[in-house]
Amino acid sequence: MFALLFATFGVILSAKYSNITNDQSALLALKSHIIHDPHNFLVTNWSTSASVCNWIGVTCGSKHQRVIALNLSPMDLTGTIPYQLGNLSFLGWLDIHDNNFHGSISIEFADLHRLKYFHLGNNNFNGEIPLWFGSFA
Repeated sequence: MFALLFATFGVILSAKYSNITNDQSALLALKSHIIHDPHNFLVTNWSTSASVCNWIGVTCGSKHQRVIALNLSPMDLTGTIPYQLGNLSFLGWLDIHDNNFHGSISIEFADLHRLKYFHLGNNNFNGEIPLWFGSFA
């Protein structure tokens, strides 16, 4: 019985750990796509030695300890937005306006079903507005 209880507890901890690990991986992918961070906001703060929930611009929910908001504006960041950001399944708020992001917005953003606020203004994105963008309305 002890083995069953221990195994169940291990699975629960593993699932919780892997979820925040997925969030961390998505944010580290974003960090790796930043080619200019003049104020060193992400370089000095987004480190695996600290909890994702303590990173600048990141807010985690109190119930699940998952990333629910990402506010990186205006930080004068330059780079692209990686598709991995679509893995932030609890993300409800994304504000990256007043930076210098470029490229296109990935189809994986359509998987962000909790996303209610999405502010991308004053960047340099290109291409057409994706058809899936209407699903946020």
